Amino acid sequence: MARRRVPPLRTVVDSRVESVHTVRAGTADGGRVRLSAYDLLTGPWYTPLTFFYRKTLDGEALRDSLARTLLRYPLLAGRLERDADGGLSVLCNDAGVRFTEASCPDPMREYGHLLRAQPVIGDVVREVSPFGVVGRDTPLLKIRLTQMRGGGSVLGVLISHSLADGGSTLAFLENWSREHLGLPWEDPSHDRRALDALGRPSDDPATRAGRVFVGVGRMRHLLTTLRPGLRRRVTVTTRFEAAELAAMKSRALGELTDAGAWVSTNDVLTAHLWRVLGELRAHPDEVVEWLGLVVGARSGLGDALPSSYWGNCVSKSWTSLPAGELRGRSLGAVAGDVRRCLRDNTEDKLRDEIAFLGSYRRRGVSRHVMSAHALDVSETSLTVNNWSRFPLYRIDLGAGRPFWYEFPDLPVPTVHITPTPEEDGGRDVYLCLSEPNAVLAGTGRWQERLHPYAVSGLTG
Repeated sequence: MARRRVPPLRTVVDSRVESVHTVRAGTADGGRVRLSAYDLLTGPWYTPLTFFYRKTLDGEALRDSLARTLLRYPLLAGRLERDADGGLSVLCNDAGVRFTEASCPDPMREYGHLLRAQPVIGDVVREVSPFGVVGRDTPLLKIRLTQMRGGGSVLGVLISHSLADGGSTLAFLENWSREHLGLPWEDPSHDRRALDALGRPSDDPATRAGRVFVGVGRMRHLLTTLRPGLRRRVTVTTRFEAAELAAMKSRALGELTDAGAWVSTNDVLTAHLWRVLGELRAHPDEVVEWLGLVVGARSGLGDALPSSYWGNCVSKSWTSLPAGELRGRSLGAVAGDVRRCLRDNTEDKLRDEIAFLGSYRRRGVSRHVMSAHALDVSETSLTVNNWSRFPLYRIDLGAGRPFWYEFPDLPVPTVHITPTPEEDGGRDVYLCLSEPNAVLAGTGRWQERLHPYAVSGLTG
């Protein structure tokens, strides 16, 4: 019997802690910032990001520039507190950020698609546990700088998801980079009232019926949240070159039938991945396949929200097709479905969502709100989180730009799309799947299915 091809395991960067510092801004007003209803959706989990640099970062210089940056990000140096109604606030007391310096006896390796690393945060379980955050002296931002033998550095960043979504996290890192390099940058807005004030129940029954968040009982919320952890997830990575994406988009545009119809490159890539993974999972024709799109709410809210707003401001859209229809539809038709799903994020939908979430917070049951689809149908759903426009490879902290970025495994099937290190119009894609599906996705046959529009197969 032929052996299964198993996706390569992530290597562990074996590091030893040399010193631990608390970085503070040096000033605090002691005020409280009450987190928004969107902030409360995430729970007190941390988002781990890891960046690999060929040149060595200066730890002391990083701490100095971080302290200056925290002057304009007082929430990051604060502590989470529980409100009387069950919500959360940040006490802006400048209690500080944890900055750990470590060393590794091994040289920097050529990390990338063929050699991936575990998020370099040290004891990850201890660092990211959400059970010791609220009401504790637990930093909301944790930095781990690992110096490699012979040069090169790994920068691990843990940020509380209660404070920031992906876009805001990268905005902070880019602003830290600009502060470190002596470049100007815009003050962020931390006023959550500006977002909460936009809540307004919709007059459209269809909008209210189609809300993507629902209130559930405490036990169902707990069981549904724990269920995905029963399956092991493995991440497979792959790269789509710019020419490959252009060929894919050309095919999709040619298959659109409505006059004036248009789809973006990311719409087409999302549609392609959904179709291929639908084939790979091989559900019976009548089983409904769900696609969840993580979308930023800022553009839908327009000028009503300050452009510099910093916090969680992310919604989700869902679309679905029977498995057989998903496999049988053309790329252009599925890309059109993706585009229509994104267009559902109207200002009316988002305002209604903010009002709905706010009503649960006022009743003291905000922790009972969850996505209407994602966890209940995790084995027939796919969540796509598109970071292709984020400045992942522009985080220069004095040693040039990173050459690789590492993404953590998630508890539900997820597609994470990022720019390439060269920012050349291509896309790096992280496919976080159940272990059997990840094994299949890593085989030659399914890699060919993922890349039929590559230079050697443009006619596919």
